[in-house]
Amino acid sequence: MSSGTHKTWVPPVAPPDHEAAIRLQEWLQAGGKSGIDMIGLDLSGADFSGGIFQESWFTDAQLVGAKLIDVDLYRSDAEGADFSGADLTRASLVRVNLDDAVFRGAVLDGADLVKASLYGVDASAASLRGTRLMGASLIDVDFRSADLSQAVVRENTFKVTVDEKTKFTGMSGTLFGPLQLIHRESQREIGGSDLERWLRERGGDIRVLDSRR
Repeated sequence: MSSGTHKTWVPPVAPPDHEAAIRLQEWLQAGGKSGIDMIGLDLSGADFSGGIFQESWFTDAQLVGAKLIDVDLYRSDAEGADFSGADLTRASLVRVNLDDAVFRGAVLDGADLVKASLYGVDASAASLRGTRLMGASLIDVDFRSADLSQAVVRENTFKVTVDEKTKFTGMSGTLFGPLQLIHRESQREIGGSDLERWLRERGGDIRVLDSRR
């Protein structure tokens, strides 16, 4: 993607926060040729749909309820960012650092998270329908009440927490367990062939790999 693309792109809705709006405007006026620094800024309620923010910094930023449809955050850092209720439909999050980020109730349908890092992420009640998760690090991720229907994995570490409301219909690929299942007031670990069977019972086409190989 050429840098000239940035010159014609304007956010459908600028960040309501004054400091964030000024930072974005300065970046656009400079041509958007390099990554933007949004560290710790409040971008909640903004609409950045279609924006290209490759190799940018959204560390600890607030993006609550933001629209990020079709955005490109390739190789960006969004560690600790809050995407609660945000719409990231078809977003490119390839190789993005999302450690400790919050995606409660967010929409990531059709998003590309190939080789993204998601340690300690809260994705409870998030929608990840058709999301590409191949090679992403999924460790200590909260997927309770999340929708992983049609999501695709490939040799993913899948040390996540789920519950009976988590959906796996049509999820496909390969992964390493184990996961933690929360059922009412109890919690149990499921791995190996038991995990593979459990996922298939819920409509997933998943092969669980042997972590000892």
